[in-house]
Amino acid sequence: MRIFVTGATGFIGTAIVQELISAGHQVLGLARSDASAQRLTNAGAEVHRGDLEDLESLRSGAAQSDGVIHAGFIHDFSRFREVCEVDKTAIETIGGVLAGSDRPFIVTSGTALVRPGELATEDIIPLFNPAWPRMSEQAADAVAALGVRAAVIRLSPSVHGHDDKHGFIPILVNIAREKGISAYTGEGQNRWNAVNRMDAAHLFRLALEHAEPRARYHAAAEEAITVKTIAEAIGQQLNLPVVSIAPEAAAAHFGWFAQMAAIDCPASSIWTQEHLNWQPTHDTLLTDIANGIYTR
Repeated sequence: MRIFVTGATGFIGTAIVQELISAGHQVLGLARSDASAQRLTNAGAEVHRGDLEDLESLRSGAAQSDGVIHAGFIHDFSRFREVCEVDKTAIETIGGVLAGSDRPFIVTSGTALVRPGELATEDIIPLFNPAWPRMSEQAADAVAALGVRAAVIRLSPSVHGHDDKHGFIPILVNIAREKGISAYTGEGQNRWNAVNRMDAAHLFRLALEHAEPRARYHAAAEEAITVKTIAEAIGQQLNLPVVSIAPEAAAAHFGWFAQMAAIDCPASSIWTQEHLNWQPTHDTLLTDIANGIYTR
């Protein structure tokens, strides 16, 4: 199949492109710069110039393809509400082109806010949270109603691996270096789920090839890792003390990241693994940290 991929030169998108091409698919990758275009060419993909706010480029890319993977998102938390609207509009725009075709359309979401404090499973539909107004899943469902094989992949809060420069672990490492301590909030027993980016990329391909409309798939290779355990692993690598931060002091220490540092978001992928025969095989989060890929 010829697959249009948004976010094709990002941390996860690069792995998705590699996975698709290795499986014999053709890739049309969205690129907003000459450097991104060159990376796609070097990877063996076709280049489609544009960005998530250029709706005509999205329409054109979708029209030329047998399916779409929407892995792009503008990670600008200073205008988060605005970029969530950009994401929603992009999904609607691509879906409008695919309407009535039964072509696969894989939309990216996350596990972190599905059911904080409980084990998230694929059958749970998250409640709308005005503090985190991302509407990817709702937009995907609306597109599915138009006759598109639209499904959602929920990524772990920690998608880890080589070349991870902007994810949750680099954020914690940078804060630890700046503050001189590797910290967690309270007792640190809140849990994150995690997935290696290569395992996540494999799941995107499987979902593209076998997706059911309105299905949710969890890219969660590890259900639950306490943030204290993560902080201890970072502290060991940086040779820094590991310290508990009182909840009322978390904002001063972690800044804008305080809410995510304290979130409890375990997630199961049992249903995903059974239905798509997805079997994560790459290094775990703690192995990646122990191997020094975040602290060299």
